[in-house]
Amino acid sequence: MRKIILVLLLSVFVVIGFKFFKKGTDRIINPLTDQVNFNEDQGGSDAEMDALSIENLRKGNYPGSDIVIEETLSPGSNYKRYIVSYKSEGLKIYALLTVPNEDRPKTGWPVVIFNHGYIPPSEYRTTERYLAYTDAFSRNGYIVFKSDYRGHGSSEGESRGGYGSNDYTIDILNAVASIKKFKDVDINRIGMWGHSMGGFITLRSMVVLKDIKAGVIWAGVVASYPDLLNNWRRGTFTPPSSIPSRALGWRNQLISKYGTPEENPEFWNSISANSFLKNISGPIQLHHAVTDDHVPVLFSEKLEQQMKEAKKEVEFFKYENDDHNIANNFNIAMQRSVEFFDEYLK
Repeated sequence: MRKIILVLLLSVFVVIGFKFFKKGTDRIINPLTDQVNFNEDQGGSDAEMDALSIENLRKGNYPGSDIVIEETLSPGSNYKRYIVSYKSEGLKIYALLTVPNEDRPKTGWPVVIFNHGYIPPSEYRTTERYLAYTDAFSRNGYIVFKSDYRGHGSSEGESRGGYGSNDYTIDILNAVASIKKFKDVDINRIGMWGHSMGGFITLRSMVVLKDIKAGVIWAGVVASYPDLLNNWRRGTFTPPSSIPSRALGWRNQLISKYGTPEENPEFWNSISANSFLKNISGPIQLHHAVTDDHVPVLFSEKLEQQMKEAKKEVEFFKYENDDHNIANNFNIAMQRSVEFFDEYLK
C-alpha cells in the first residue's frame, strides 16, 4: 500500500513539473505561418536555429569593414560616385557609393542602403541598371550604398540565391556595419530601399538590426515562406540558365528536411521575417503594381495587414496597369519614396 501511494505521489509531481515547464516554453503557433508569433526575448528550438532562421541571424556577428574606394566614377548632377569594396564573412564585396557634393552636415549625411532585385550574377555589373533609382536618392541629399552581393560581378563568393540561403542578407548586414564606419555618414539616420528580392532582404534586415530607421520596398518578395511555397507562381516565367540549380531547389530541400508548413509550422515561422514584425526597427512604405506578373501584389497586401496587426507604421501604394519595376508610375513612386525617407531620416 505504501508503495502504491509513493508511485501516485511521484506521478503527481511529474505532471505538475511538466505543466510548469511547459508554461514557460509555450509559444503561439498559427498554422497559416504568416502571422506575428515570436517575441524578441523568446528562445529558439533546434529547428529555429537552422541557418535560415531569424534567431540565427540575430545571433550572428556582422562587423563589416572599412570601405575602400576602388574607382572614382564620373559624378552625378550634384554628387560624387565611386566603386568601393567592403568585407562580408571574409569576402570582398563590391558596391556603388554616392556622396553629396554639398558641405557635410554637422552629424553627417543620411544614408540609403540600396538592395537591388534579382539580376543573373554573371551578368551583373556595379554601374549598370537602377541608375534612375539611385540618382533620385543621391541628388536629394542622401549617401547611397548599393551592394552587389557575393558572387555578383567581381564580388567574391558563391551566389547561392536569396531565398534558400541567408548569404545576401548577411552581406547587407555587413554593409550596414561598414557604412557606419564611413566618415561622412550619420549613423543614426540609416534607411533601406529594396526591390523584389531586395525587398525580401530589406524586411529580414529590419527585424534583425535596430540601425535601420525606415524602409521602402518596391514589388517586394515580402511574404512568409509558406506563401512563397504556395502562392508564388510566375506563369510562363522561365528561370535563366545562369541561375545555379542550388538557388532554384531550396523549396524541395527545405520540405525534404523539415516537412511542409502544415506538418512543421514552427520551423516555417522561424525562418519568416513576417513572424517577427513586433520587433521591426522602423516604419515601412510599400509600392506594388496590381498587374505585377513577377511578384503578386498579394504579398504586399498581406504585409500591410500584418504590420497593422503588429501596431507598426506602414504605408501602401498600389499602381494600376504597371509592371514589376513600376515603370509607368516611376516618378510619383520615387517622389513618395524620397518624401518618406525625408520624414523619418531628415
